Amino acid sequence: MLAQSQEAGFAHPKTILSGAQMLFVAFGALVLVPLLTGLDPSVALFTAGLGTLVFHGVTKKSVPIFLASSFAFIAPIHISVQQWGVSATMSGLMAAGVVYILLSLLVRFQGPNILHRVLPPIVVGPVIMVIGLALAPVAVNMALGKSGDGALELYATGPALAVSMLALIVTLFLAVFGRGFYKLVSILGGVLAGYLLALMFGMVDFSPIGQAGWVSVPAFTLPTWHWGAILFMIPVAIAPAIEHLGDMIAIGQITGKNYIKKPGLHRTLLGDGLATSTAALFGGPPNTTYSEVTGAVMITRSFNPVIMIWAAVFAILLAFAGKLGGVLQTIPTPVMGGIMTLLFGSIAVVGMNTLTRAHLDLTAPRNLCIASLILVFGIGGMQIGGGMFMLQGVGLAAIVGILLNLILPGAPVVKSEAGQTE
Repeated sequence: MLAQSQEAGFAHPKTILSGAQMLFVAFGALVLVPLLTGLDPSVALFTAGLGTLVFHGVTKKSVPIFLASSFAFIAPIHISVQQWGVSATMSGLMAAGVVYILLSLLVRFQGPNILHRVLPPIVVGPVIMVIGLALAPVAVNMALGKSGDGALELYATGPALAVSMLALIVTLFLAVFGRGFYKLVSILGGVLAGYLLALMFGMVDFSPIGQAGWVSVPAFTLPTWHWGAILFMIPVAIAPAIEHLGDMIAIGQITGKNYIKKPGLHRTLLGDGLATSTAALFGGPPNTTYSEVTGAVMITRSFNPVIMIWAAVFAILLAFAGKLGGVLQTIPTPVMGGIMTLLFGSIAVVGMNTLTRAHLDLTAPRNLCIASLILVFGIGGMQIGGGMFMLQGVGLAAIVGILLNLILPGAPVVKSEAGQTE
């Protein structure tokens, strides 16, 4: 399957279809961020596509990654938009992209080992697990017919659960038993099956199609320089920058390649930073490497980076094609919820695999303390600070792990081949 995905040409039908599938996977989370923060979803589609193209230009089409709206910025954007407005917030988000760029320069001149010294597997593994598991409630709520935060009941629980489980079962069946082309479109098959059942239950609302024009220009917003918004957003960039390293390690484990060395962490960070600043230039949310798509890559074994370029092209087209965007918006929440339950869990498994491959003894006090606090702080919703500066989620978990790894004496404890700790 790897050979097929790598050999398929840029305009090969399988490559194009796989690109559409990857956009399906990312679509729900991609538009959720702007909807929660008051930004324009069509702009988010455009900037996700443009940002992904920028990333692949910097990394020379070597990493099968799609970039889209970052969840780490939801709360900061919401606060900033309320205080300073969308235009000023964009200047802060551009500055966040500059932080990525500065980090890429540090890695470029000091080498990636400077990050490995503070981010060993005992830190990275649990952080990757948090990336997947922290979003697990969102997937479950969607599968049960609720909004992502569980505050609203969008569909009756019974029909919603039937739709989400059918989408999940079809995806599982195609991913495990499918061969060749059918394995490649496992997620798309699950979406179609769930959509058809939702149609039978009367859960599909076609009004977005009628309300949308055939061609519509997204509501772009230019940034306005604002020091308050800039100083507010700069610290927030720490969390997704650490998440970026985890995603690079995760996708590298899936494909069997070391992207930290080639194209290099400095290039991937630079690509992510430029993509974020470019998105802010048009009024879109910050871009980040998408864990949802990483999970889809692991399930479908679609390792060709060109697939992500096609996903980016489709995202840009959808930003202008009102009717086609309207069709995607008719996909009921439970359909995507069923798919997300598998994708988010698969990311957590990648984190577990990171710990396993490092042969760490998780019962050793040092390892146990670091991993436990990362998981509880990241998944449990711990918050530190408030108002202008607040750390939570993946960012807080990663920083706690880094500090504990630096403060606690000794090195991470590993198991010998005999199973004893060393």
